[in-house]
Amino acid sequence: MNEGGKTSEDEAFWRFSLAFYERPGVADALVALQEAFWRFSLAFYERPGVADALVALQDRDGFDVNLVLFVLWLGISGHRPLDGDVLAVAERAAATLRSEIVEPLRSLRRKLRHHPDGGVQHLREAVKALEIAGEKLVQERLARLVGSGCAKTCPEGWRVAAHANLALYLGREGARSKEAAVIEEALDAFARDQ
Repeated sequence: MNEGGKTSEDEAFWRFSLAFYERPGVADALVALQEAFWRFSLAFYERPGVADALVALQDRDGFDVNLVLFVLWLGISGHRPLDGDVLAVAERAAATLRSEIVEPLRSLRRKLRHHPDGGVQHLREAVKALEIAGEKLVQERLARLVGSGCAKTCPEGWRVAAHANLALYLGREGARSKEAAVIEEALDAFARDQ
């Protein structure tokens, strides 16, 4: 609740979301969506050039890798084209976990990267595992935003929607970056392989 004792939009959304997903059968559908999003993310991240492009967009321009993957997955899986309202809700859904959990863990992992002590490197691997668990938690929250059903378009329309979603999230300048070009090329190859 906010200072006036009223429930914020975000709190209301999450309360509704939790109540919705507690219904019989819906929780199973949510888990399936979460797993599908995670599998897409792992497979897409491994494509040539994608990891470097995503990390560059994150480190240089401040974009959230999970949000990039989410907007791509929303389109390529046929769930929905993105609009500004859904993007804003997704950004809010990811923001707290990213800033309070994922980014501090990433920072610590990177600080430990070149430490010569083997025990510290073992600790670094444990921090990396926590960071990945945090990333997965962010993705689980994002998957809750999907809703039901798929867009009534053909798979080619899904690819187009994924490109449009990416452009909306990255904005005009980000969409023209070399990293965006790498991601779009990898997305087209991914779509052909499916």
